[in-house]
Amino acid sequence: MQNIEIAEENKSMQESGVLDSEDVISFQTEIPKPIQQAMKVYIEKHPHWDQYRLLQAAVAGFLIQNGISSRLITRLYIGNMFGYHLS
Repeated sequence: MQNIEIAEENKSMQESGVLDSEDVISFQTEIPKPIQQAMKVYIEKHPHWDQYRLLQAAVAGFLIQNGISSRLITRLYIGNMFGYHLS
């Protein structure tokens, strides 16, 4: 991926486990139409999910499965999967 800056987690985030608005970034990317359609079908069947929660859970899950060891990432993943939102 291009144009995504990875910043080290700061100490306050690690201690509190809470994301401030300054700790959230937005990025734009293209996804294949079959993925977008599958997301739409899933969200229609599960109205408590939205595209943001789904993408956050997917990215966090991918990172955890591929060796990223971060308490905050794990909390975000679990929070998205089980409906607990850190905000």
